[in-house]
Amino acid sequence: MNTESLITEISALGEAKISTPVQKRADGTDGISFVTDENRVVIEIDDRQITRMVNDGQNLPCFELAGPRRHIFFDPSKLKCALVSCGGLCPGLNDIIRSIVLELHYGYGVRNIFGIRYGLQGFIARYGHDLIDLTPKSVVNIHDRGGTVLGSSRGPQEIDEIIDSLERMNIGLLFMIGGDGTLTAAGCIADTILDSGLKIGVVGVPKTIDNDIHMVSRSFGFDTAVDVATKAIISASNEAEGYPNGIGLIKLMGRHAGFIAATAVLAQQDVNFVLIPEVDFDLDGPGGLFAALEKRLSERKHAVIVVAEGAGQKFFEENSNERDASGNIKLRDIGIYIKEAIGAHFASKNIDISIKYIDPSYMIRSLPANANDRVFCNFLGRNAVHAGMAGKTSMLIGHWNNQFVHVPMQLIAGKRKTVKPSGSLWRSTLEATGQGTLKNAG
Repeated sequence: MNTESLITEISALGEAKISTPVQKRADGTDGISFVTDENRVVIEIDDRQITRMVNDGQNLPCFELAGPRRHIFFDPSKLKCALVSCGGLCPGLNDIIRSIVLELHYGYGVRNIFGIRYGLQGFIARYGHDLIDLTPKSVVNIHDRGGTVLGSSRGPQEIDEIIDSLERMNIGLLFMIGGDGTLTAAGCIADTILDSGLKIGVVGVPKTIDNDIHMVSRSFGFDTAVDVATKAIISASNEAEGYPNGIGLIKLMGRHAGFIAATAVLAQQDVNFVLIPEVDFDLDGPGGLFAALEKRLSERKHAVIVVAEGAGQKFFEENSNERDASGNIKLRDIGIYIKEAIGAHFASKNIDISIKYIDPSYMIRSLPANANDRVFCNFLGRNAVHAGMAGKTSMLIGHWNNQFVHVPMQLIAGKRKTVKPSGSLWRSTLEATGQGTLKNAG
């Protein structure tokens, strides 16, 4: 990663001149530790690179540290805020909504907070979706539920129509919770607003259960997904061990990145083979999965396989260009494909097997967040409010080097974080499974 060319400056609607209402305790002393724009988090921790850049007189690439500022841009008594969640469901969505509402209400005294129903459709009049009035009372227990109380949708909507809707509602601050497509749209909305001279802030909260957003080290929902995925692995392992030549096959989420699959395998080391999108593999041949699986069954009489949903797309003859409403290429079902291919392979050799297939994806997506993700969501939501109230815009709250930071939306557009085949995560996964390359020579 070339950190020297990164643009990390955050756009602002104007100078923050209003003293923050969270500044003083009842006794008049400072109640919290404030952050300034000069507080930074270095992006790449590399002593040699830092030394070279300092010697050359260059500025180190850094993110702004997230947190409350002493002065804010918006007058809380006059501000109207809106929240919208887009894309697929993910554990923690309601926790994010709850923390944003509570911080706006109790921390800053904002009383006009609205929820936009069903994603970006909620801005478009022809869909007829009503607004939700968000108050501490209405969000007090929503973190106990999965999904999102706002609803969601996929697919683009006209930027101009969204901005017109924001103007009609007199919204000054918009929080957008979503993945790379949503955050790209948020960046376009924010930039168009800035170009128009409007004073509407747009702050993003990155949502991807796959943990694959560029320049964001951790995303909410991932910890919960790994937690539940390990339970699926336990079930598959028990099923496999219960029958002669038993095979447990689990398909986990991961369209383009195998973080959930690899991390779950390390968390529950009962897996013998794991397949992810970033690492090529063969099925047939002396070095392929089938040969390794035969050897495993011959020696141990059972096996467990984890496959990420985006792995092995090369095996489908029809290279479909069909896309979903969000513009993502529709993946073919690799889990079912491998299940049937394994069955056909062993049938051709007159070897009886018992294969059990588990796909917990939708169950995982719609569950409430676990304790770790809830804490993480609390930090994300409250830091999003601090940034928005200070007049920051066209940015998202990220997590980098164990700190919450401000990340420009343009920095993540069109990019994706993936598992590095030469990195420590995949190396540890290979050590845990002992599967080898699963590739034929040449």
